[in-house]
Parts: sequence; C-alpha cells; structure tokens
Amino acid sequence: MSAHPTSPSSSAPAEPTKPSNFLRQIIESDLAAGTYAQRQWAGSPGDAAHQATGQPDPAKIRTRFPPEPNGYLHIGHAKSICLNFGLARDFGGVCHLRFDDTNPEKEDEEYVKAIIDTVKWLGFDWNGAPDAPAYEASSYFDFMYRAAEYLVTAGHAYVDEQTVEQMRLNRGDFGKPGTDSPFRARTPDENLARFREMRDGQHEDGSMVLRAKIDMASPNINLRDPAIYRIRRATHHRTGDKWCIYPMYTFAHPIEDALEQITHSICTLEFEDQRPFYDWLLARLCEGGLLASPPPRQYEFARLNLTYVVTSKRKLAQLVYDHKVSGWDDPRMPTIVGLRRRGYTPEAIHLFAERIGVTKSDSWIDYSTLEGCLRETLDHSAPRAMAVLDPVKLVLTNWDAVMGANVLDACSAPVHPHLPELGKRRFQIGKEVWIERGDYEETPPKGFFRLFPGNKVRLKYGHVITCTGAVKDANDRVTEVHAELIPDTKSGTPGADSVKVKGVITWVSVADGLQAEVRMYDRLFIDAQPDAGGKDFIESLNPNSLKVVQAIVEPSLAAAKADDKFQFERHGYFVADRVDHQARKMVFNLAVGLKDSWGK
Repeated sequence: MSAHPTSPSSSAPAEPTKPSNFLRQIIESDLAAGTYAQRQWAGSPGDAAHQATGQPDPAKIRTRFPPEPNGYLHIGHAKSICLNFGLARDFGGVCHLRFDDTNPEKEDEEYVKAIIDTVKWLGFDWNGAPDAPAYEASSYFDFMYRAAEYLVTAGHAYVDEQTVEQMRLNRGDFGKPGTDSPFRARTPDENLARFREMRDGQHEDGSMVLRAKIDMASPNINLRDPAIYRIRRATHHRTGDKWCIYPMYTFAHPIEDALEQITHSICTLEFEDQRPFYDWLLARLCEGGLLASPPPRQYEFARLNLTYVVTSKRKLAQLVYDHKVSGWDDPRMPTIVGLRRRGYTPEAIHLFAERIGVTKSDSWIDYSTLEGCLRETLDHSAPRAMAVLDPVKLVLTNWDAVMGANVLDACSAPVHPHLPELGKRRFQIGKEVWIERGDYEETPPKGFFRLFPGNKVRLKYGHVITCTGAVKDANDRVTEVHAELIPDTKSGTPGADSVKVKGVITWVSVADGLQAEVRMYDRLFIDAQPDAGGKDFIESLNPNSLKVVQAIVEPSLAAAKADDKFQFERHGYFVADRVDHQARKMVFNLAVGLKDSWGK
C-alpha cells in the first residue's frame, strides 16, 4: 500500500460558527475523552502491524466518503460529502475519499472520474493532501480474504452450500428464529478447505457462500449468520480476473474503515440495523490482532428526502436510458453534474447542507429550500443583464424627429448594483427596441402599469415613453407596439425625474441585441413525492419541465463563457450552458427564478 501525506485536510474554507448537532457532540466528547488519542498512522491504510510502525496520528479524527462507482452522485450524496469533509475540516481531521468497488458487475471508471471531479468541484481535498489519490476498497481484497480465513480458522465462519431459497426459508423472520444450516457444524479445517476451493474457482457461481457464525436466533436478522463472501465470476475494472469470489458490502465496509483508521464512520439510517454486525466483525478481527484498536464506530443520520425529486440510481438510470431526459447531466436531474449545468454553485450546495442540518429522524425537505440557497448565493455575485425572452418590436415613432434619423443613444448600467468595482455595462437605444410581449395590453387589467395606449413607462436605464397603440395581424396578434419618446427624460440626466411613472420595463435594442437560445427549466416532477408508496414515478413527469425560447440579449453577454452566471433582470438567474454554449451559439439555462413561484 502506497504512503500518502498525513497533514490534516485543508478543504473548503471554514466558517466561524457552526450549528451543533448530535455528530458534533459525539466528536467533541471523544476528543475530550481522548478516545482515539493513542492511534498511530503509518502514512497509508493497513493492518495492525502496519499501523504499529507509524507515528501518533496527526489527524484528530478521520471520516470517510465511500461511494460505490456505479453511477453519478446526486444531491443526497452532496449532503454526505459536505457533512463528512466538513466535520474533518472543522475538527482538525482528515476525510478519506474511498471507492467502495467491491461489486465488479456495476462499476465503471467513468463513474470514478465523475465522482473525483464532483468532490473537487465542491471544494474538498481528501486523504490528507490536495493531490492524494483516492483509496479503493479493491486494494484491500488481499487483506479481506486473509480476514475471512482467520474467521474460518477461529470458528467464526463457515461455508454454506444451501440454495438461496433454503437459506431464505431457514433464516426465519421477525416472529420466528432461524434454523441452523446443516453445514454449520463443519470443522474449521473442513470450512477452510472448502473456502479455498471457492477462491480457486472449483465451484459454480451461487453454489455456496461463506457465512459468519453468530446467532441464528438473534432478534436482529442481520446477525443470523450473514453471508460475507460469494462466488461471482466477473471482471473487475481494477483487479481484472484475479478474483472469482468477492466480499459482501457488510463485510468489506467495516474492514475498509478499520484499515484506514477511520474514527467516526458516518452513514445513513438504513445501515443502523447493520451496526451490530459492524461491531461484531471488528471486535473479532481486533481480538485476532489483525486490526488496530480502538476500532471505528458507526453513527447514522437521516438521509436527504427532497420533494419533487427521485434519487434512486436505478430510477435515475431509467430516466436517462428511456430518454426522458437528455443525459445524466440534464439540468432537471438531481445529479451533481445536472445541478452544475443548471447553474448551481458549490456555495449554494454548502449552504443547503448546512441549512437542512443533521438529525436522526427522517423528514422531507421542500425543493424550494434548495432553490432558495442558490438564489441567495447568486444574488450577491451574479452580474446583471437585460434579456427579452418573448420579443415583440417596440417602435418609437418620433425618434427621428427628436433624436435624429439613424441616431443611436448610448446607455449604461451597473454590472452589479451592489458591487460598483465591477464597473458598467454599455448598450445603445435607437428607434426600435425589443420588449416582452407581455408588457403590452390593449385593455389592461387592474394593477397593470406597463404599456397600454396613453400610459407612460420608463425603458430601464433609458428614456420615458408614452404608448400610442399597437399593430396586429389577421389573427389579432400584436406584431408591433408603438410609442413616443418624451425628450430629456433619460436616466442619469437632470430631467430624468421630470416625468413620474409607475412602470419600468426592460428592453434590448434592435441595433445591438444578440440572439440567444434560452432553456426555461422547471421541476422534473409535478408530484412532491413522485415515487412514494410504490407509485410509478414516470407518470408524475412534468410535461412542461423544459421550454426552449429564442431570446434577444444585451451585447454585454457576448463575452459570456460556459458556466458564467447572470441575473436576467426581471426574469431570474441564468447560466451559460457548459456543454452547448459556444462562440456562434449562445445558450443560457434558467437556474432559478427571482422568487419562489411554484404552485402559486
């Protein structure tokens, strides 16, 4: 095993005050009691003998984020990433990134690269150094096999040749104890010989398993002799065909933690019933001198349940492979790659993880909470711009008489209203400008202060105008709005306040406006809990989750690069699409509206 630097992680910037939770209280108590103060760290994962050659561990705690590389990470994983890396950062520790690649049939190097990219994007280092490689469970296969042989020789494990159905029936249920396997009474020598035959490929897939020998009458069904190794002829993406037996996750996971000297193994509540086996296994291997003491402890927290979202990898894959979305990075997907393309920032996701907190009880978080975190972070940073998403032409019929034929008037606006150091953005106004179709009403409803015959409005950053009417086609659709310019009312000039108006509208000049494709994304599902209670989540797909419009945007956006975020004034926050935004084709995705309007 290769050595890695041992300095504590220098991850995303720490904030001065963190809200307490039960995990922080546990860590604080362990640090005060010196629970792990005597640990040694030899610079890399390893067994008890390896760690005994090391120095006192410079990391006060060690946590880990152990994804299986069988899919793209989603917002639920982001919560776990922020939690584990954040705790290590805040308590002078190290968080390990470990690929739990013990299932050869579903894992792929594509997912490994995507996961590494995601953790880096969120602002975290791992394994003690910025450039340290991630750990891989598959590199521990040799030790796992040695640990299994130890359990067999110590009488703590046996090879079972029952069928899957026989094992299921003999396991019992919550009201009935299990029945001992007829193979449970084999001697350690017999079991060891049989286990080595499994390793050497002498038996068919599924014909036998290695089981821990614990208690078939335990009220916790997970302790009724759980399987710890199975025969599975499959090529592993890292180890190739070296192994035809592979450890079960419940066996591999505690061993991985122990080899890495993890102190606090934090996982979601569905693993709570597995904790007794986690403790049993590590206790046996510490007794045998294979692992260093004290062993890690497992703690569980409630997973993220987010409304209007599904996070099952199988269901997300179905959306992709059935072409309900454009791919794993579709901006409607809850995957991190999708959220990034939607315009989410690491800061927004950190804020979301902190805001929802850490508890031991399941609850639902409304999707608007996530959107609010993005809105809050972008409001402070996103440059402003004007865009017309449903354009209709506005003609200033007296422009030539007032300003001169073919004259363009220079206008400017702050890049950000609260960040003057960012400077000004500049554009021009002329006889013809584009406005939003919805800004004109021939017969205005109550409270409508924009364009209708006889009403005055200000063209934002420009002049005050008086609407005189509109031109319509044969279908009664407005094709052109007409207005007259009121002289000497330009914003920023002495006469700007000489005419009072209630309405202000955004616009883009025909002279310098640029065409852009704007993708108006909405929530992917119309049901707050689309897959709850066995429902077919596909039936809850939102048919209006994507609308593509051809917009006109102000000239400052010509310099926009992929992933740049903007507030389109009046409309919301948008991001230059990280895949399709090119020099000849501007594409912007709606990240989030200016306010929460879902269902209102």
